[in-house]
Amino acid sequence: MGNHGWPFANVDAFPGADADPVNNAEHIKDIYLKVEPQYSGRFTVPVLFDKKTGTIVNNESSEILRIFNTAFNDMIPEEKAAIDLYPEALRAEIEASHEWVYPTVNNGVYRSGFASSQGAYEEAVKALFESLDRIEKIFDSQQKNNANSKGEYFLIGNHLTESDIRLYTTIVRFDPVYHGHFKCNYRTIRDGYPLIHKWMQNLYWNYPEFKETTNFDHIKTHCKSFLLPSNSIV
Repeated sequence: MGNHGWPFANVDAFPGADADPVNNAEHIKDIYLKVEPQYSGRFTVPVLFDKKTGTIVNNESSEILRIFNTAFNDMIPEEKAAIDLYPEALRAEIEASHEWVYPTVNNGVYRSGFASSQGAYEEAVKALFESLDRIEKIFDSQQKNNANSKGEYFLIGNHLTESDIRLYTTIVRFDPVYHGHFKCNYRTIRDGYPLIHKWMQNLYWNYPEFKETTNFDHIKTHCKSFLLPSNSIV
């Protein structure tokens, strides 16, 4: 990836990669500099780009997720518009889950992998697995008491919410990358957390949107080639 940010297929023809159909950019950097030539920050993804105004609307994944929940409902089929990933009745629980899942799990794997000292690593990895233990217990309760008619269980409520989507992105990468590469190696998801593993499998196999946007070759190549932990933790 390097200093130019994410490359598109016209400069890196990695299997499954796409070209930029709007700006014909070679790297994500080109889009940032097209919008703001003096931009000097990081060239991060994702990017939500407005073709009509030619500008970047947002580059924060949690905010883009929330935007897509309602912003385009008048442009999509009614059955899709009816899906609500942030329902009013569950918002307090969803927000409460973000308060601990993000810092200890989503960001916790990076705090572990890029820890600058043994003490920082041990603190981060301990918090990470304490939260995974907590999620496993939540799923145990959800499976027993709040599963839907299909027998599915979720982090909040009895249907898919943004909390599941945000958690999935870390869990699906955990065993292939974070367990070994980032030294988050107390346990694997597959062998240590059967209910988290079952929940992840359900999303991957029964919700096409998850499988179609999960590319394990991309995950492993990106993380192992470009995300190089700088610690010497043992």
